[in-house]
Amino acid sequence: MKPETPRPVYLAEYTPPPYLISKVDLSISLDPARTQVKAKFMVSRNPKSNGPIALRLDGEFLELVQLAINGVELSISAYDMDETGITIHAPPPQPFTINVTTFVNPQANTALQGIYLSRGVYCSQCEAQGFRRITFFIDRPDVLSVYTVRLEADLKSAPVLLANGNPTERGTLAGGQRHYAVWHDPHPKPSYLFAIVGGDLAPVSSNFRTVSGRKVDLRIYVEHGKESRAHWAMDSLKRSMTWDEQRFGREYDLDVFNIVAVSDFNMGAMENKGLNIFNDRLILASSDTATDGNYEAIESVVAHEYFHNWTGNRITCRDWFQLCLKEGLTVYRDQEFSSDERSRTVQRISDVRQLQALQFPEDQGPLAHPVRPESYIEINNFYTPTVYEKGAELVRMIETILGPVLFRAGMDLYFERHDGDAATIEDFLKCFEDASGQSLAHFKLWYSQSGTPELVCEFRHDPLSKTAELIVHQNVRPTTAQPEKQPLFIPLRLGLLGGNGQDLDLELSSGKMLRPGVIAITERTQSFTFKNVAARPVPSLLRGFSAPVNVTIDLPDADLAFLMRHDGDLFNRWKAANRFATRTILNVLSNAAPAAIGACADRYAAALGAALENTRVDDAYKAELLKLPSVSDIAREKGSAVDHAAIHQAHRAVSRQIAARLAAPLEAIYTSASTSRPYTPDAVSAGRRALRNAALTLLTSRETAADYARLENHFSSATNMTDQAHALALLAGSDIPAREKALKTFFERWQHDHLVIDMWFAVQAQSPLDVTLDTVRGLTRHPLFKLATPNKVRALVGSFAMSNPLQFNRPDGAGYAFAADTVLDVDKLNPQVAARLLGAFRSYRSLEPARLALATAVLKKVAATPNISRDLGEIAMRMIED
Repeated sequence: MKPETPRPVYLAEYTPPPYLISKVDLSISLDPARTQVKAKFMVSRNPKSNGPIALRLDGEFLELVQLAINGVELSISAYDMDETGITIHAPPPQPFTINVTTFVNPQANTALQGIYLSRGVYCSQCEAQGFRRITFFIDRPDVLSVYTVRLEADLKSAPVLLANGNPTERGTLAGGQRHYAVWHDPHPKPSYLFAIVGGDLAPVSSNFRTVSGRKVDLRIYVEHGKESRAHWAMDSLKRSMTWDEQRFGREYDLDVFNIVAVSDFNMGAMENKGLNIFNDRLILASSDTATDGNYEAIESVVAHEYFHNWTGNRITCRDWFQLCLKEGLTVYRDQEFSSDERSRTVQRISDVRQLQALQFPEDQGPLAHPVRPESYIEINNFYTPTVYEKGAELVRMIETILGPVLFRAGMDLYFERHDGDAATIEDFLKCFEDASGQSLAHFKLWYSQSGTPELVCEFRHDPLSKTAELIVHQNVRPTTAQPEKQPLFIPLRLGLLGGNGQDLDLELSSGKMLRPGVIAITERTQSFTFKNVAARPVPSLLRGFSAPVNVTIDLPDADLAFLMRHDGDLFNRWKAANRFATRTILNVLSNAAPAAIGACADRYAAALGAALENTRVDDAYKAELLKLPSVSDIAREKGSAVDHAAIHQAHRAVSRQIAARLAAPLEAIYTSASTSRPYTPDAVSAGRRALRNAALTLLTSRETAADYARLENHFSSATNMTDQAHALALLAGSDIPAREKALKTFFERWQHDHLVIDMWFAVQAQSPLDVTLDTVRGLTRHPLFKLATPNKVRALVGSFAMSNPLQFNRPDGAGYAFAADTVLDVDKLNPQVAARLLGAFRSYRSLEPARLALATAVLKKVAATPNISRDLGEIAMRMIED
């Protein structure tokens, strides 16, 4: 970082903008090295502001050509210009126009913010603060403007010209060598939602009839020759539009909806009004190039970006501290969509897996921050699992507290009251309070307090009084910048299972039920007494994962096995299996006596086998039961003095034991789930493949010749990418001759497909073999690897640092050093990607002492490196702060 530490931006210091911009006219002439941007703004004083008279316009990496007010060019003395913008000293007191002409260089823009080139396609990315790299502007989300955009480009290289809103005019120029298009968006929007695209792209077209009868033209633009791979995305878009009308009453509001797939993108996708720009890995899919996971991700992200049209675009954020208001809420909405389209329980398991794998470690490490942060240096660093995934859980808790009817009433009021606004968390919560008549004042603490609460529970049964008592102790560990914690409002969904496996009627003699089956934990210690409980029941706590918390309760193996077989809440059945497997692996890790380990594994295997016999649950759910908790899951559970190598060995040992004890049913599953039918991405077919591949994973863990032969055949006979990629990942982690043959075969077939080859990079980076770091180093010099391409960096270096806990956490520290050196190299090209890659160290403080010392030294080296970006500098300093 620069010698002077950048001053943080604080939520408490928010003030309304002194000036507003009601109308924006842009004329953009696209050129690879010298794109001209002519801007005209209608500006007026903000009556709600007592701010300074001087007008500040943000701007970075711009060549200023002209600056005028009301048509009169400003003298140099009338304004000051620095590296971050322009200050106009004395603008007119009455509404006025500003004319600004700038030049930008798209082909030199490796940060991929503002206007840049991706494989010959001009595109833009303006969230969070990229618009200031296009022209000088009041670049903040509470300045809402109506945009008209004229794009001009070479007709041959960029026959497609797109911007926000509806098209109004097209024409040719320069004797047909150049052309132009004019777009108008009637809906006021902040500058971060501005977008343009220019390039030689192929459209996939369809249309949608809204609930009120309007026809909307739909187009997805892709590289030529890849049109057939965009049909699933189009289908997902149309289903999303229907779902949002039915579930939330939200109808689309423009005449066209465009999606463009590009290869170079810092994130997954961007919800620009009427012109969504996507990372092409989240649009393109076919049975031979995409896995079921890719299909599910496309479905989810297409829905997410479309749902932003109301939760993010029509209602946006007052300031960037309110980011969770659009992102957390929209994640909740896309999770609900996926739940309705697929298995609700399996979707919930998937969402909770992601939350616990990404957000829980963030909440427990040096990067912990509230869902609504109190300060930031670089806002790009707060597009985090806490804002997104935990933010979604907060919305879900509101629904749990109020119930679906009152929750929908609150959402309807939010849309009605704040359409066209830049809103806050307070605005959002007030709608639910007004709709329900209930106070959410205590609940609001979730937005300002970081950390993952732990509910330590005691459960007692008294046969004489026929009562059962649940005592709950609420603990929240100190986090960075928040050493003191207050009790939160936690909705705890629960049940009590009788001896026949049926839920008992819940009647409280002490304590209060929030809603049927839900109690409210609001204090540090609370007691709830249930009456008319004749025999000891088995408690089922945190059903459906009703709050983003950890629950600790001492249940014997027999109770976990009982829950696995009988719990009426299928999520908690899975959770019981997960806890049982975790307990078994931790027993091995603690060097328990072999007989005790074997007995525990036997009990778990028996319970798992019984659960798999249930014919009333679908294949996708059974696949989740078969997945043991990962090495990273066990490390998180252990919490301190973590040795990933020891955990890996314990995990392998338990996997082998389970596979040996369940060999017959696993082999039967593998055989029966096979099919010769053509591939389809529907939920039932995907579930069958997931179950078969989960059985294959466990069987392969036995490491016998027969198991490896089955694996080789699975790879060579695969008729879809789901099966082939799964087998390739298992082969890449196996020290057998077939490994190199499979990698070579895969590469030779897919080397010309830039998306599929990312899988080839990733499986090698995730391999637990000792040669992996050397392999990854070598692959950074591969002709197909580009350090300036985010997808390639994520596939290779990101997979190694974030998805290979064994080799990243090598005892010699070489994994840390490699990741840090790569981060510094990436930072010179793309600070946003570099800062996110450094997040691989988020749990380093939980390491055993020797690895902790090595990781700390590497992070201090990064923080001390001269001239690193603000993005990377902020993350590195937060990592090493006490």
